[in-house]
Amino acid sequence: MTFILGLTGGIGSGKSAASKWFENQGITVVDADIVAREIVKKGQPALQKIQHAFGDWVILDNGELDRQALRAHIFKDPDARRVLESITHPAIRQSIIQQLHAATSPYVILVSPLLFETNQHLLTQHTLLIDASEELQIQRASQRDGQSIEQIRQILKAQMLRHKKQELADDIVLNDGQLEHLYQHLQPLHQDYLKR
Repeated sequence: MTFILGLTGGIGSGKSAASKWFENQGITVVDADIVAREIVKKGQPALQKIQHAFGDWVILDNGELDRQALRAHIFKDPDARRVLESITHPAIRQSIIQQLHAATSPYVILVSPLLFETNQHLLTQHTLLIDASEELQIQRASQRDGQSIEQIRQILKAQMLRHKKQELADDIVLNDGQLEHLYQHLQPLHQDYLKR
């Protein structure tokens, strides 16, 4: 059984930079966000279920999911969000499990912003939280995503509270925004994970 590390962090925390670093060390990374996009691609069963549940307005003219319209809709309506999650979460989980078991690196990483919220941490043996101050998260996410500060605050509100994630995580790396500092923290953890 391959050692599976769960890697998480809030929006703009630096989890993408951390997962790229691990990939550069030859570690297979399964990214829940990428899986979430793959399972709603044109022709996928989950996309058909979403269209059936919400209506044709969720589908663009090219047959793809209208992510922005759906995102705006579920942020306003918690029930709609639950319906969407009941469709996507099982499909995401199934695909993640397949990809984790197919990995051939010394250990494998599951990267997920909602690792604890969606119980994906149960698929892992150990968890690593990339943590950052809320100010830094907002600053980085607004620069990167072109979203308004208000939109980012909404996303932060929807995610598990920082202190709760800190309580649940096995390892925590505080990211101050300096990549070389982040990598210095990751190196000894990587060595530890290799031993497992």
